[in-house]
Amino acid sequence: MTTNPDVDRYVERSEQWPDEIAALRPVLLGCGLTEQLKWSKPCYGHDGSNIAIVQEMKDFLALMFFKGALLADPDGALREQGPNSRSARRMEFTSVDDVRASAGTIEAYVAEAIAVEEAGLEVPAAEVVLVDELRDRLDDDPALKEAFETLTPGRQREYNLHVGGAKQAATRVARVDRCVERILAGKGLRDR
Repeated sequence: MTTNPDVDRYVERSEQWPDEIAALRPVLLGCGLTEQLKWSKPCYGHDGSNIAIVQEMKDFLALMFFKGALLADPDGALREQGPNSRSARRMEFTSVDDVRASAGTIEAYVAEAIAVEEAGLEVPAAEVVLVDELRDRLDDDPALKEAFETLTPGRQREYNLHVGGAKQAATRVARVDRCVERILAGKGLRDR
């Protein structure tokens, strides 16, 4: 069970959930996962694949399984990340006692998540039904359409949700205009 010094420093700086993270780490490391900081959060992996990440929320500490939608969840412990999340599912903790009481479930879910990775399973991509303004712009600009189609399904969905989130058609058109450069550069909406 080897801890990562970067994660040690992360826990030391945590003001919200340091004790809960400290209780969660040995459970995850005991499952044979390796830890590192990714996206500035403690991330746990197996043979180069991301399995779960720790997320400090205002009201709870989350252990988010990247392919949680593929886990059986017999204990009903997994929650959806949000209305637009398809694959990620999370467990939520509000105390060290919560973490300790869930240790067996965490171990079982980690074992299943590793099996999902080893089997090469993927969450099926949902078909993106593009909002009219984005679809029309792509139809009018073959280079933009080609660039959009090379983006990952998640990035395509993110652009579609961003554009479609505007109430007025003029705002949706303006959002498409602002995204063109990023799409042509092969970047997602939030990529740097």
